[in-house]
Amino acid sequence: MAFLRHLLPAAALAAGLAGIGAPVRAEELPVIKVEMKDGTIVPNVIEVPANTRFKLEITNTGTSPVEFESVELKREKALAAGATSSIVFRTVDPGTYDVFDDFHPNSKATLVAK
Repeated sequence: MAFLRHLLPAAALAAGLAGIGAPVRAEELPVIKVEMKDGTIVPNVIEVPANTRFKLEITNTGTSPVEFESVELKREKALAAGATSSIVFRTVDPGTYDVFDDFHPNSKATLVAK
């Protein structure tokens, strides 16, 4: 067992030097900001880069909870009033995708990947 104590740090160092498991820094990702407020989504057309990793930063500026959701993209994020959260997308194929606020059924927007 004592030999494992010496082996694990060496394996971790080798993995780090090889770039395995190296974290991607958030500031390297394109950040697209979306505001949700009591049944509205701004912007109504959310343009994102296609085939590129990016972060969608969602802020709820309203007084009621919201839920950013897209069935096609298989993503959802619920936020309390005043909260900000993010969804990181590995890639999105070029196209148009419907998004909506699950807590406000009439609130819809379109995500366009170009």
